[in-house]
Amino acid sequence: MQNYELILQSPVADSFRCTKAANSLDIDQTKKSIHHFKVSADIESAFNIGLIVGASGSGKTTFAKKIFGEDRFKEILDPNQPVIDQFPEHFEYEECAAMLAGVGLTAVACWIRPAYTLSNGQKARAECALQMARNSDDIIVIDEWTSVVDRTVAKVMSHCISKHARKTNKKIVLLSCHYDVADWLNADWVIDCNKQEYIDRRSLCQNFKRPEQLQFDIKEVDHKSWKYFSKYHYLNDRLPGGHMKTFGLFHEGNQIGFQCFANYVPHRGGKMKMHSNRTVIHPDYAGLGMGIKLITETSKYMTSIGYECWAKFSSTPVYLAMKRDPLWKLVNIERKTKNVIGGNMKRKEGFRVDVKTYSFKFAE
Repeated sequence: MQNYELILQSPVADSFRCTKAANSLDIDQTKKSIHHFKVSADIESAFNIGLIVGASGSGKTTFAKKIFGEDRFKEILDPNQPVIDQFPEHFEYEECAAMLAGVGLTAVACWIRPAYTLSNGQKARAECALQMARNSDDIIVIDEWTSVVDRTVAKVMSHCISKHARKTNKKIVLLSCHYDVADWLNADWVIDCNKQEYIDRRSLCQNFKRPEQLQFDIKEVDHKSWKYFSKYHYLNDRLPGGHMKTFGLFHEGNQIGFQCFANYVPHRGGKMKMHSNRTVIHPDYAGLGMGIKLITETSKYMTSIGYECWAKFSSTPVYLAMKRDPLWKLVNIERKTKNVIGGNMKRKEGFRVDVKTYSFKFAE
């Protein structure tokens, strides 16, 4: 344990109005302009997530700068450049992709646009990913964590950062004025600047059960809602042809996900084969595993009303998730190698070229 002490003092104004206002309540102007912060904390022992929390003006940022230094507070995200191009040059593409996916920024469309086009939540995730990439062996400090995003998005972001920091053994200290992210971060230690209190949670993290759960609903929707999600999908913005069923994932009445099933081949009797595709979770809600949940739950419904459900993906995380799910059976792994000319994505018979794909069938 180490003792930390901080004295913040603001200038005292002695104008007529300020003096009049202070005298009206018998305020000691000098005393009220001083904030004395003192806490004993262990931030030297091993940790992955540290949280410094407290109201604005409680001394969070000044305290953290005193401990970790001013340089750690420099934002490095360039708003005019795509996020994927801002990683160190020695990073392989796979490393960049893994880092972005790890913090929950999974939509490739968000990687390749100028950063200023991203939402506040997406920018915060991108900043965190870049900080981790450039300060791989050091403590990363992120100020104003989730201060400018919706509170549900804040919880999703916090869950992703916590999970990724532990998986990659990073050290991240997050500063926030919101207490609602504490359970979702599941920090190793917390410094509460309001209470001037230190809480060591290292022994609690592994078996911690978060009391709050987010609730999501799945409903059948009109295919027109696809236009709000198409920009986040890696294929073109058109839905497949043929017989279709489309579903939406909702949180508190807002659609935050899209799922489509389509029949690609003529139906000649028996159960109609419906192929899962165009699965999209809005980037602000990515990182909770809702994509595979949406596919599986809608496949259960589709099977219950008489369809045969199939799925083909090139995504390795989806492939691994489906392999773990007993409801999905791996049928085939293939890679098309013959090129065709035309368009901005080379294809052969409807398949992307030189991309490994995984085919699954849903249990009947």
